[in-house]
Amino acid sequence: MELGLEGKVAIVTGGSEGIGKVTALRLAQEGAKVALCSRRPEAVEGAVAEIRAAGGDVLGMAADASKAADIARLVEATVARFGRLDILINNAGTSKRGPFLEHDDAVWSTDFELKVFGAIRAIRLAVPLMKQQGGGRIINVTNIGAKQPGAESTPTTISRAAGLALTKALSKELAPHNILVNTVCIGKIKSGQHERRRLKSGEAVEPYYAKMGKDIPLGRVGETVEAANAIVFLASAAASYITGTSINLDGGLSGTL
Repeated sequence: MELGLEGKVAIVTGGSEGIGKVTALRLAQEGAKVALCSRRPEAVEGAVAEIRAAGGDVLGMAADASKAADIARLVEATVARFGRLDILINNAGTSKRGPFLEHDDAVWSTDFELKVFGAIRAIRLAVPLMKQQGGGRIINVTNIGAKQPGAESTPTTISRAAGLALTKALSKELAPHNILVNTVCIGKIKSGQHERRRLKSGEAVEPYYAKMGKDIPLGRVGETVEAANAIVFLASAAASYITGTSINLDGGLSGTL
């Protein structure tokens, strides 16, 4: 399938590992120019090197998606380098969760600054650029807990639910400008976050993933490229009549559509 991404320019926040990195790589493989960021400079350098080795045109920046000045710097650098912005993928985020009474205001504020305000600020800067060129794509990476929150799942399910509302509201507001806004709701997908936690605990990664997969109807944890492929599809010309929609990337785990 021709995805129509040749020459398009994309920003991927949280793009140095896991879903973000593989999404940036897949976009580059389809001919898009890609800017990515994350907080860890060494991780950014590694992702940029990998994408360039695959023939991609990529800009990497150490930037914190929860900081307004960093997001502005990223967007400015992207436009200075590539001349436009067609695709914004708000992927930066962590999965902070636990008993409600254990979370003070600082925990809630940190989570919302990264996932909600990080996306809001990036979209605020991207939309005028997309309007000028006649359209664009915004994909917000959320999770299935936003639709079906469980016990001890705050604050992440709350901030992710805000991401769903942001997606739906903006899809209606921006549709007249041909700016399509969608979300992917991540289930149990292999990620750098999981692997770093296992490294710290001394637990082997593959048995951990095997255990995670037991309750999933497809019987396994998802691969990062499977999530990336769905995101890239939503960013493409093949998804030109899809907006205000969420896709569950969960192997059938969620009880909601």
